[in-house]
Amino acid sequence: MKSPFPGMDPFLEQKGVWSEVHTDLIVGIRQFLTPLLRPKYRVAMEQRNYLAVAPPNDSIGEPDLIVSIDDPSALQSLAPIMTATAEPMVGKLPMTENIRERYLEIRVVETKEVVTVIEILSPTNKRAVDGRAQYEKKRAEVLGSWTNLIEIDLLRAGRPMPIGVDGTNHYRLVVSRKDERPKADIYLFSVRDLIPTIPVPLMPDDKEPHLDLNQILHEIYDRSAYDMAVKYNRTPPPSEFSEEDLAWVQNTAQSFVKSNEINGNSEV
Repeated sequence: MKSPFPGMDPFLEQKGVWSEVHTDLIVGIRQFLTPLLRPKYRVAMEQRNYLAVAPPNDSIGEPDLIVSIDDPSALQSLAPIMTATAEPMVGKLPMTENIRERYLEIRVVETKEVVTVIEILSPTNKRAVDGRAQYEKKRAEVLGSWTNLIEIDLLRAGRPMPIGVDGTNHYRLVVSRKDERPKADIYLFSVRDLIPTIPVPLMPDDKEPHLDLNQILHEIYDRSAYDMAVKYNRTPPPSEFSEEDLAWVQNTAQSFVKSNEINGNSEV
């Protein structure tokens, strides 16, 4: 089934769904580029692992009543009462999580040289302290090397990576060619737009193929049946939309739900 949105579907950011989408995109991009790049280049799938600490919620509960006792001797008579009625508060402690993030490298087959890195940002890259620090370090290493970088940010949640432009929008694509730095091509687009098709930089004398992210995402949506995983009758996570955009998103989703109800599909 086709996605109800022309480009990025904001409902795919739902927890438990985006991790699948991220993996599907990695595989889909690899499969799309491989026939365009062979035999000189190969698209390799790489993975980095690290431990991230998830901070507890800011509010862990407060007592409903505070008892002040001026006479310490009164504690003895109150002790049985206080022991019998005391209830623990429920808090949340920082927990570590083993994070695995996949990305792509375009390599020269003959020399194994990495010419382009393709990164798809995840929530941990934009929100978690450890995850952002790990990614910023990797990003700086690539930008300081003779390797091209493609950075794909299809997430509204979290703090965007610095891109050096004044414009803002829901989503961002970065194409950084090694011989043009610090300049980079920045693509900003909204939830109402198609995802832009972007060039894939290689070695200087090679023709750049174009990556059709919109086609890839929509084929993934259909093949993986994301219409059955997403609940379109809820507010899309996160909800940082303008009133106009939120109304458009909700109208689009509601029309999709009604259409599927008419067609007898109750899973949406």
